[in-house]
Amino acid sequence: MAIITTPYEHTSSKIHPLKFALWIAMASMTMMFGAFTSAYIVRQSAGNWLEFELPNIFFVSTVVLLVSSLTLHTAYRSFVNNMEIRYKSLLVVSFLLGITFLILQYLGWTSLFSVGIDLKGNPSGSFLYVITGMHALHIVGGLAAMLVGVLIAFTRKYKITQRRKINFELTLQYWHFVDLLWVYLLIFLYLSR
Repeated sequence: MAIITTPYEHTSSKIHPLKFALWIAMASMTMMFGAFTSAYIVRQSAGNWLEFELPNIFFVSTVVLLVSSLTLHTAYRSFVNNMEIRYKSLLVVSFLLGITFLILQYLGWTSLFSVGIDLKGNPSGSFLYVITGMHALHIVGGLAAMLVGVLIAFTRKYKITQRRKINFELTLQYWHFVDLLWVYLLIFLYLSR
C-alpha cells in the first residue's frame, strides 16, 4: 500500500500574522518594563534613594486612560455593528482622551520637577522619569495608530472590510495593553515608595 504525500500542504493559522507580530512586540515591551521595574527594585535597595509622593495628577491620568480604553472598545463594537456615527464619534473621543493623558503626564512631571525631583538628581527621580517617559512614548505609538484610524474613518466611505477590522483590532489590543501596562506601573511606583 503506497502512501501518497504532497510536497506542500497548506495549513492556515487561526492567528492573523499581524496580530501575532503585535503579541510578540507586546511581549517584548512587557520584558522591557519588567527589566525597568526589576532594576528599580535593585537600585532602591542599594540606598541613597529619595522617597517622594507621586503627584495626584498621575491617578487622574490613569482614570482618563482607562476611560479612553472603554471608549475605543465601544467605538470598535459600533464599527462592527454598523453604527457609523457612534463609531466615528467615540474614535475621536478616544484619541482626544489619549492626548489628554499625555498632557496630564507632562503636568505630573512638571509637578515633580517643581519640588526638586529631576532627571539628573537622585536615582529615584531618574527611574521615575525613564519608566513613565518610555510608557508615554508607547502611548504616542498608539495615538499614531488611532490617528490613522480617525483619518480613514473621515476620509473613506464607511465600509466594514476585513482589513479595516483587523487594523482596528490591532489598535484596540495595543491600546488595552498600554493601559494595563500603565496601571501596573502606577501600582508598582506607588507601592515601592
